[in-house]
Amino acid sequence: MTEHSLKHKTTISLFWSFIDKFGQQVINLISGIILMRTLAPSEYGLIGALTVFIAFSSILIDSGFTRSLLNRRSISDDEYSTVFYFNLGFSVLLYLILFALAPSISEIFHEPRIKNISRVLFISFIFNGTAIIQQTLLIKKADFKGISKINLASLLIAATVAITMALNGKGVWSLIMQTLVYSFFRSLLLWIYSKWKPVKSFSIKLLRSFSGLSNKLLLTSLINAVFNNIYPSIIAFFYPNSMNSVGYYSQANKYQNIPFSIISDSFRTVSTLILPEIKHETDRLRNVISKMIKSVAFLTFPIGFWMILSAEPAFEFLFKDKWLPAVPYFKVLCIAGIISPFIHIMNELFISREKANYFLGVEIIRRIILVLLIALLFRYGIMGLATSWVIYTYITIIISLILSKRLINYTIYLFLKDILPYALIALISTFIAYHISNKIESNLLFLLVSVAVITITYLSLCRIFKLEMVKEIKNWFNSNSNKENQL
Repeated sequence: MTEHSLKHKTTISLFWSFIDKFGQQVINLISGIILMRTLAPSEYGLIGALTVFIAFSSILIDSGFTRSLLNRRSISDDEYSTVFYFNLGFSVLLYLILFALAPSISEIFHEPRIKNISRVLFISFIFNGTAIIQQTLLIKKADFKGISKINLASLLIAATVAITMALNGKGVWSLIMQTLVYSFFRSLLLWIYSKWKPVKSFSIKLLRSFSGLSNKLLLTSLINAVFNNIYPSIIAFFYPNSMNSVGYYSQANKYQNIPFSIISDSFRTVSTLILPEIKHETDRLRNVISKMIKSVAFLTFPIGFWMILSAEPAFEFLFKDKWLPAVPYFKVLCIAGIISPFIHIMNELFISREKANYFLGVEIIRRIILVLLIALLFRYGIMGLATSWVIYTYITIIISLILSKRLINYTIYLFLKDILPYALIALISTFIAYHISNKIESNLLFLLVSVAVITITYLSLCRIFKLEMVKEIKNWFNSNSNKENQL
């Protein structure tokens, strides 16, 4: 692939991937505001306690085969069908196991309502297991426009159902149905849009051909899923009658993660297409990784610092006073969220070079460190747990950069050189915004003034210091303007 075609493919893919992730988060934010104003924190806590089971099972159903399928250029219908039947059968088996374990799960969290909630909620696993191949095919075709339409339509239907139920007093069941309706319609639309149908073929031999990379990715993803979602379950298990606290923590984590997940998912989606194309060109790969790091830094630092600055007025304005106890957790978790997109880029680097051992090794080391941090800071309560996640996140990026030096000679020094200009300018902009807006009593006015000051100051300083991303944006606009004039 030439440099021009690679750049064009990257731009189009990134655009539609961003539209997809941004649109999803906008719908989630709007529906979340309505639902959080209507429902009690404890009702969110009931779902939050099950988050680790949902994340673990979702990864297990995928079995690591998706990335293996994406990494191969030529795949037969027999191979696709084999993986499809395996994923579908395994999702049904997993649901039956969890259905039987539901009473024990409810006892673990000291909450009898979780028994019926989990049995209904986990039906979504079966729906999700039916459409993994269809999604993979669309990603391989770089049809992110189609994926975007499917995701947004499904999410809009699910949000409408959840809001209607919540306003009619259905409580936690509105959240459960939101998950079920989304997974059902998303799978249905993927089947309709992709037009792919499995053939009558299943081969253990073909399945094993994917195991070299997929098994390690699966184990890595399972470890990642468990530990990334373990905190609400820890709170529910160790603090009886703590569903309110689970709700506060889980929602704080959810909303701090919104902008960072949009950025991470957009770049991660593009990375799955671009990095494998140049995986053997070390210098070019290092330059692409550096450009991605700068692009992420340009976005995450001003957004993250503004979120920390405006956390309390934002929660009070959007979700009412009953959610203010979530603000301290939100602020602390934002410190970790700012760094999280860089970790995802490093992970994609390891996968693109088919260094599953690196990927798995990093995960094991990271999780050992996380367990030690949790044990050390658990005594300080929920805030101690949140702090352990922040420390763990920064240790993770250091480990990833040490390994990236061995792979493509992208060092910690180069990483800091790429991100620090954006971090420092964002910090200065936030400091200025704080002093201008800190005496504003209206929450809405505070939010508007602070975001305007940070945006204007940040972009102005980036332009004054001639940072690379400002030049890239200017070139992009000039290029599009020239194309329109030609038309």
